[in-house]
Amino acid sequence: MKDNRFVSGRMKSMVYAFQGAFKLITTEHSVMVQFFIGILVTIAGFYFKITATEWMLQILAIGLVLGIEGLNTAVEKIADFIHPQYHERIGFIKDIAAGAVFFAAMAALCIGAIIYYPKIVLAIH
Repeated sequence: MKDNRFVSGRMKSMVYAFQGAFKLITTEHSVMVQFFIGILVTIAGFYFKITATEWMLQILAIGLVLGIEGLNTAVEKIADFIHPQYHERIGFIKDIAAGAVFFAAMAALCIGAIIYYPKIVLAIH
């Protein structure tokens, strides 16, 4: 039964969202890897003392990749539920969803390179 009260309804929505995020992180291997990379670059951010702007971009990049990966996982689960056997159209849909993750990951990689490449080069010299 849907809770239409403002505060309690939003609180229940937050609980479901947290449960969904936990399920993603604990059951999907690609999300586990990306979450771990997010933790590593967060540690790197503290180590290299990145600026507030760099933090904002890094957090946005991490959230973008994990969010798109979550949507990709949902598309894959729905597609597998609807059509468990291989089907060319389902494969095409899944490839497009994976392509969206690729774009987000490449953008995040570029952001990471822009933030950390100069800092790593300075640390080496």
